[in-house]
Order: sequence, then structure tokens, then C-alpha cells
Amino acid sequence: MSQQGIYKNKPVAGALCVLSASLTFAILGAVVKIVSVSLNNEMVVFFRNFCSLFFILPWIWYSRPLGGVRTSYLPLHFLRSMAGLGGMYCFFYVIAHLPLSEAFLLMATAPLFIPIIAYLWIHESVEQKVRGAIIIGFIGIILILKPGIDVFRPIAFIGLGAGLLGALAMVSIRRMSASEPTIRIVFYFTLFGTLFSALPLVWSWQSPKTEICWLLVLMGLLAAVGQFLLTKGYSLAPAAQVGPFSYSNVVFATLLGWIFWGESLDTLTWIGALMICLAGIVTTRKTETHALVGTTAGGKMQKRDASKGGIP
Repeated sequence: MSQQGIYKNKPVAGALCVLSASLTFAILGAVVKIVSVSLNNEMVVFFRNFCSLFFILPWIWYSRPLGGVRTSYLPLHFLRSMAGLGGMYCFFYVIAHLPLSEAFLLMATAPLFIPIIAYLWIHESVEQKVRGAIIIGFIGIILILKPGIDVFRPIAFIGLGAGLLGALAMVSIRRMSASEPTIRIVFYFTLFGTLFSALPLVWSWQSPKTEICWLLVLMGLLAAVGQFLLTKGYSLAPAAQVGPFSYSNVVFATLLGWIFWGESLDTLTWIGALMICLAGIVTTRKTETHALVGTTAGGKMQKRDASKGGIP
């Protein structure tokens, strides 16, 4: 039997799962923006990881990955977790200080950095079309940053940092995903994220207000549900078919920002957003960075995606 024949191919169901995950992550971003009004960034990142860990543990028990949580890739899990955690600090900080839509747009630049990191780190070749897409994507970034214009905000570079660190996390996943099930990667990311995000609380602890405690728990639930939906989506159809739907989180974030905060995007930002999304789709489809293959407990081949277990 061919490898492709083993895969499930339910593109409609897969697309719906990815769309649902994108909506979930956009709502998570809105919740982060709300709680960031009364809590510092260190507190928000910690509670996102801490609460999410409790929702992920039952998923681990139900999934029962081969070998449980034992791993021979601990250094790569650590690197992936540190890159993802750093990206989370950047992403949540930008959410608190920029319009929600722009924060998600800057995070959406991650696929543009993936081929570059993969080339430098694991020596993957970059196709000519991908190089062109990367150039187009970075032109889109320039349109969003607007250097030399009065509205230029240096904080946007922190958002680009989130995209860069997110890309590094995805390439780290690529290095170990042939033998590591997605749930184990998510588990170690959340575990390390909880442990290391607790360290800054020694000097930055704030007692959460009673009225937002439920929002902190909601952050963890949304993160866990989003990860589950994204994982399910990529297990139902090829990544090249469902991957582009992940960019809908920018649309959902824009709608939420407009509804709750009256945010809007100018013409240059819309053009830049279109260029980034199109470039990201091209790099995803051509390099197949998000289409990873591993082995299930039954010995069958299983498709995985480099973006699962991502920063949100």
C-alpha cells in the first residue's frame, strides 16, 4: 500500500477543524488582551501554560502515545520549548500593546522564516518559487511596519521576533517528529513552558483579581482545545490542503478586534497582510515543512504537522 493511501483524506472535515482551531486561537488572543490590562506579561504567560497543562494531561492519558512520555529527544524538546516560550512572551506582549489583528499578522510571518532556518540548520534546499514568496512576504512586512512614516512602531519588531522564534520551534519539531508523536511534543512544550515561566514570578508576581481568575483558566482551556483541533485537522487531510486555512486566525482576530476594541487596518496593512498570507501559503505548500511523517503504535505511517504545538 502506498504511503498516501494510508493517510485519511477528508479535506472538508480537516479544513473545518483547522478553521475551528484558528477561531479558538483568535479568541485566546482576545482573552490575553483582556487579562493583560491588569496582569503583567510574565503572569499571563505562566497562567496560559500552567492552566493548559491540566487540560492536556487527560489528552495524554486518552491518547496513550507509544512509550508514554519517555523520550530520547530531550535536548530538542528543550530547544523547541525555549523557542516557543520566548515566542509566547513576545506574542503576548505585542497583543497587549498593538491591535489584535496586527499581532496575529506579525505572528503569521513564521512560515517565511522556516525555509531560511531549515536551510541554515538542517541544510534543506529552498526552491526558486519559495525564495520569491519569501521576498514578497518581507515586502508585506515592510508595508505593515511602515518604516520612515509617523505611524512606525518599533514594538512591531517584537512581533517579528515572535514569528522568528515560532519558526525555530517548528523546525525543531521537524528534527524529531519522525519518531515523536505530536501529543508528546505538546506535553513537553507545556511542561517546560510552565516550569520556566514560573521563574520570573519570583520578582514579578501579581495577585490576580478575583473577577479575572476564570479568564486565566479559560486561556488554558482554549490553548488545549486549539491544539487538539489543529492536530485533528492535520490528521484528516494533507497539510497542503488544510494548512492555508490556518491563516483565518488573522481574519478572526481582525473581526474580534473590530467588535470589542473598534480596531481597524489601514490600506497598506491590508495589502501587506495579503502578501504575507499568500507568501506563507506558497512556502507551506512548496517546502512541505508542515507535512511531517511518523510512525504510530500500530506501525502505520502517520502525517504530522510542524505547526502543531505552536505558540498560542
